Amino acid sequence: QVQLVESGGGLVQPGGSLRLSCAASGNFRSIYTMGWYRQAPGKQRELVTTITSGGRTNYVDSVKGRFTISRDNAKNTVDLQMNSLKPEDTAVYYCYALSQGWSGPVANYWGQGTQVTVSS
Repeated sequence: QVQLVESGGGLVQPGGSLRLSCAASGNFRSIYTMGWYRQAPGKQRELVTTITSGGRTNYVDSVKGRFTISRDNAKNTVDLQMNSLKPEDTAVYYCYALSQGWSGPVANYWGQGTQVTVSS
């Protein structure tokens, strides 16, 4: 069982930056993958970026070169540095984790989300 809590959202002007953070807690053996989803009003939730426990990353094309994901395996945290923000980045951002419990099951978890608004 994993609980994910996001922080760092807010209002920023186009071209600005924000840094999102997510902390995982609970009872689990390991977290294989962490990442971020986002959902804009009237749109489907999309996968933005992931990072494995070994540090391999991927990004949706629309954020490549602007967003950077990082994680601290010891602290079970993941961050998302967002630069050169655009109005199209406005969404609720959800932290994600793929984890294995001590009893064996592997499961997906999402946090409650944090609002990011990019507007002048």
